[in-house]
Amino acid sequence: MKNKYTYVWVSLVILVFGIIFIPRIIERVKSGSVVENTRMNVVQGTERPLEYITLNNKKRRVPEFSFLNQDSLLISNEDYKGKVYVVEFFFTTCPTICPIMNQNLVEIQDEFREFDNFGIASFTINPEYDTPIVLKAYAEKYGITDMDWNLLTGSQEEVMKLANEGFNIFAASDPNVPGGFEHSGLFALVDKNGYIRSRKDPYGNPLVYYRGTITESQGENFEGEQEQISILKEDIKKLLLE
Repeated sequence: MKNKYTYVWVSLVILVFGIIFIPRIIERVKSGSVVENTRMNVVQGTERPLEYITLNNKKRRVPEFSFLNQDSLLISNEDYKGKVYVVEFFFTTCPTICPIMNQNLVEIQDEFREFDNFGIASFTINPEYDTPIVLKAYAEKYGITDMDWNLLTGSQEEVMKLANEGFNIFAASDPNVPGGFEHSGLFALVDKNGYIRSRKDPYGNPLVYYRGTITESQGENFEGEQEQISILKEDIKKLLLE
């Protein structure tokens, strides 16, 4: 008799479970929530971290720098310690790509305004003209208001060395081009420990830098190059979570 009652009790438990939970499971399957949760877990579990940019098998770290910002405050790489930040090289009288670059950066500024551990460093390649007063006016013109966005000026030799050797982002004076300076219009992304980071391209190679001269709304330029502001935003978020 004891076994008989045991079987009856187990059967009753199974029946109650079926009445209560099976309709809920069916409803979740119909709504897609079970599938969606599974898909999200797979994506999160397989998403790769950003690559370190290397030179001679060593991770590339931002070299030391120290320049005056638009408020005439001395800013160094130490001020960005513990922050994720974007780096650009520009100049205020640039008639071509700089306005687009800074339009994109203002958009990024606004999206990450609430993050105390995010910043931007803009180095002028024409420091002789771009004094702190000029940079301050430029910041007001473009809506640069984040306290962690520094427009930096100093020795032209040091700035050019930082661009071409420190970041390997081309910049040079050239009287034959509009504005008198030639530069690439690329953005570099730096992690909280001062290392240059990026994602891989479709061929498995590090992207290294992000195009700063095409807006998200534009999509691509006349040469068919795709905008990279959207993926830069995604990668900033990844580094902020590290």
